[in-house]
Amino acid sequence: MIRFGVIGTNWITDRFLTSAKEIADFQFAAVYSRTEEKAKEFAGKYDVNSTYTDLEEFAHSDGFDAVYIASPTAFHAEHAIACMKGGKHVIVEKPFASNAGEVEKMIETAKSNNVTLMEAMKTTHVPNFNKVKENLEKIGPVRRYIANFCQYSSRYDKYKEGIVLNAFKPELSNGSLMDIGVYCLYPMVALFGAPEKVQASAYMLDSGVDGQGSVIAQYSEFNGIAMFSKITNSVLPSEIQGEKGSIVIGKFSDMVDVKIVYHDGNEENISVEQKENTMYYEALSFIETIKNGKLENKVNTWERSIETMKVLDKARAEIGLVFPADK
Repeated sequence: MIRFGVIGTNWITDRFLTSAKEIADFQFAAVYSRTEEKAKEFAGKYDVNSTYTDLEEFAHSDGFDAVYIASPTAFHAEHAIACMKGGKHVIVEKPFASNAGEVEKMIETAKSNNVTLMEAMKTTHVPNFNKVKENLEKIGPVRRYIANFCQYSSRYDKYKEGIVLNAFKPELSNGSLMDIGVYCLYPMVALFGAPEKVQASAYMLDSGVDGQGSVIAQYSEFNGIAMFSKITNSVLPSEIQGEKGSIVIGKFSDMVDVKIVYHDGNEENISVEQKENTMYYEALSFIETIKNGKLENKVNTWERSIETMKVLDKARAEIGLVFPADK
């Protein structure tokens, strides 16, 4: 049994817990929040009694073994490092941290404290992502990767009323690229490695973060295009184009509705059945990594996290998106 504490009391933590409770080796044991009221309110929903408002006390508690971190991105590194120094295994929501320098510090802390550290990028763990990898050869040499993820944020309505919530605050290392774009870029790095060149453009909001944008990643024989937004929706699928056909993907973050469309017009459905809450697969993989005594997950490797963060760093430099954490 792996006993979990959580940092972050928002909807994404609810989704993680809902998925993880299906795993026999999972037990929810503790909540950390900056305020006692929020900690107790969240814990009460799950009949959990252990709550903390002091990070060091939480990190060094003997009441749990691992921590799921879903605090704002600007705090990911601080929270992860504190918990790992307390001997806890850590899974951190995407994006892993504010920049590559923070990711490197997190990895060094995992090594020096002999604990598991993993980025919670769910997309690369779902069964249909494996189907994409397995079927790349069928479409011939890849010539273009197009990942499209545009999701209108309800918080943007408040923004237009003059109320800037966390999703649009640079001091929390947020914005469209970090929150949404990472879903497009991490699988690209997982499939094809680090690109040779990165170009980016964005529509910048007055708060200092990007509302929407795009990234072009240049490889030796093809290019990758990522389109992302928190201020518009999109109904377009994503696709990986090859010389013999294309792999077309419906909802990219969950790899839903995956098929091959060949040049002759024939289609091949390569989707397999998946759990509706796809966070289940990352939670299961993290627990298995701990139980196998490994510090690094075999799918969401440290190298992939660093390379993805370097792409994000380069894209931010292109669009002039600077976080306080960069200083």
